[in-house]
Amino acid sequence: MGLTKTEIFTDEQNQLATLLKAMAHPARIAILQRILISNTCICGDLVGELGLAQATISQHLKELKNAGIIQGTIEGVSVCYCINPKTWKLLETQLGAFLGEYKGETACC
Repeated sequence: MGLTKTEIFTDEQNQLATLLKAMAHPARIAILQRILISNTCICGDLVGELGLAQATISQHLKELKNAGIIQGTIEGVSVCYCINPKTWKLLETQLGAFLGEYKGETACC
């Protein structure tokens, strides 16, 4: 089996790939959208809103948190999650720059 040779890519390329990989699931996009829409911390009310099992939601939250896209705090018996503003800004900047590299349609293909 081939190995991923991340060392041949720039830090920015590896970082963007890691963040996008963490987001690359419809449930994770839905979780992020829910947090963004609420514009506040989400504390355990995602199960009813998304219709997924608690264990499934917890796994997706774990992946997003491990990537640094969201951050969590413990409040009583629940964990509240919100967007990590530093990582979100980094993602916005790097993804915007990447998408901005497209120069428009060409007649080559």
